[in-house]
Amino acid sequence: MNHRPGSVSTRVPARRDRTHPMDPLSPAEIDAAVAVARADGRLGERTRFWGAVLDENFAREVMAGGQPEGELRIGLVAMDHDLPGGWEIDIQLGTEPRCLDWRPVDIRRPGITSTEARAAARACRESPAFREALARRGIHDVSLTVIDAESIGGFVPEKYKDRRITWGSVWHRVQEDDNAYVRPVQGVIPLIDMATMEVLEVEDHGVVPVSQEPGPLAAGGFGPDREGLKPLEVVQPEGPSFSVEGHRVRWQGWDFRVGFTHREGLVLYDLRFLDRSVLKRAACNEMYVPYLDPSSTQFRKNFFDWGEYGAGPLTNSLALGCDCLGVIHYFDAAYLGGDGTAQEISQAICMHEEDDGILWKHNDLRRGVNEVRRSRRLIISSFQTVANYDYGFYWSLYQDGRIELEIKLTGMLSASGIQEGEEVRHGRVVSRNVQTPTHQHYFGLRLDVAVDGSRNRLVEENAEAEDDAAHDPYGNAVRMVRTPLLSESEAARRTSPATARHWRVESAERTNRYGDPTAYRLLLPHTTRPFARPDSVMARRAPFVHQHLWATVSDPAEQYLGGQYPNQAEPGEDGVHVWQRKNRSLDGAELVLWPVVGSHHFPRPEQWPVMPVDKVRLVFEPDGFFDRNPAMDIPDPSAGGPGDHCCAN
Repeated sequence: MNHRPGSVSTRVPARRDRTHPMDPLSPAEIDAAVAVARADGRLGERTRFWGAVLDENFAREVMAGGQPEGELRIGLVAMDHDLPGGWEIDIQLGTEPRCLDWRPVDIRRPGITSTEARAAARACRESPAFREALARRGIHDVSLTVIDAESIGGFVPEKYKDRRITWGSVWHRVQEDDNAYVRPVQGVIPLIDMATMEVLEVEDHGVVPVSQEPGPLAAGGFGPDREGLKPLEVVQPEGPSFSVEGHRVRWQGWDFRVGFTHREGLVLYDLRFLDRSVLKRAACNEMYVPYLDPSSTQFRKNFFDWGEYGAGPLTNSLALGCDCLGVIHYFDAAYLGGDGTAQEISQAICMHEEDDGILWKHNDLRRGVNEVRRSRRLIISSFQTVANYDYGFYWSLYQDGRIELEIKLTGMLSASGIQEGEEVRHGRVVSRNVQTPTHQHYFGLRLDVAVDGSRNRLVEENAEAEDDAAHDPYGNAVRMVRTPLLSESEAARRTSPATARHWRVESAERTNRYGDPTAYRLLLPHTTRPFARPDSVMARRAPFVHQHLWATVSDPAEQYLGGQYPNQAEPGEDGVHVWQRKNRSLDGAELVLWPVVGSHHFPRPEQWPVMPVDKVRLVFEPDGFFDRNPAMDIPDPSAGGPGDHCCAN
């Protein structure tokens, strides 16, 4: 690996020995759990797996002393296509490895594995009907054809409703090293049975020319590299300011643990600032991407990328000096592959410090004194690739107690083929015979809040003009009005920039010196809304996108806001909108917030053939958690001792 000057790294490998109950699963633990399940004798030769998950609630019981040290429980999902049958299998490892429970699961419902995706693509290339459809478009070498196995969402044909099926989006390369995603094969839709790997049928919606324009991504593909770029080095001669012990990290008053799951990828646990609790758990819990184009190769596209594929298996191995620049600490990760073997990801999670400009500043002109402090942030990040798209998740911790999540969207736009001169109503022309459709990205986040303890309440705050003339003699008075959201039925909310709306997570037990509950404030600056008709598949499949914030009482059975198994689910049958019907009290409860941030993506030609990064963001910051600015103790950025003040000149 070529490192840039000044870039160095350390790593936490995917461990062999468990050092803490909340550590991510190691390859050895995953393999051991599968071996215990197979030894039970119920699984056949054609068994596929979707996920191995640490039982976090059991792990916390171990932490609390309620279960013996060294014991852990792992949940597996297995699909045996010989029977056929599917199960959730609870495995206990430790002094006496054993199966605890087998719960039946509809075999159609678990997510699509990479093993299945490769087999489905192979089946298409071997299908005479598929080959004939390609031949009608002048494509005769099927080895150069790329087929992405797509989840079928709510578009399962009635005649196949009892089968586990997928459909394929089709792309073509003119040579082995060609970029297939710039050459969509419009109108060819194979439907594949994932149990038998039989191509059930091939839809052909009419021949559209395949684009002849290349879209190389390698350097030099569009001419010589730009000149004049000088080296930019990040150097920390004394090393980074954080310390790492296993998966525990301490930095500038922050203390937390780094985790990793099959479904969510990067997870942060037990975040404390200045020895006070803030969050119990933080992760991107689900991603939903609906396409807003009725064309033959786009109308089915509405994906639960985490629930139907899993963030874990899609996680990139990051490269020093490319994905991460500076003094980097990496965490390796592991997940269960579809064939039942543990897969390791080297350098799956990157952690580093960055200068973040001015933290606070005041220039006292009367005294001629200029006080400035520079901000530094700690960033914990990972990248997932979902076929053509790439997503980066960057959790940033700041020296004033603020937490931000920045999601970076890049990669290649999903494209359709078009006739020469064809009107494009629902997207944008980006190349000859190529259009990219309007679509949306919804990121459903999970924040298990613990602001100054486990008992919190949720309060909405809005700006309102003063309605009492006695308190507003000049007509300029505005109040910030707080409305407690005390039950789940009240806690399905939308943003309102016009009223500066935000939400406070308040401690139910502690107050600051001004008599207010200590709190953190949630801001959602990037949101969008659905445009699909209420009776559409898109509107019914993912009801959580109709609000920007949901809140529920913590419940181990309620893990994923879009539902436990969205693949081939009945639209809207499970998820946060269902849980809220219980209408549990949120007053002084263990709360889970489910913010939904997103992007309405109307493409630009400048995003072809690859997107410059787009960003969406979430902010969780102290709001009366402290009695004053908690960053007053940040050192003066002096060059040396007294008289060397950086602002003296």
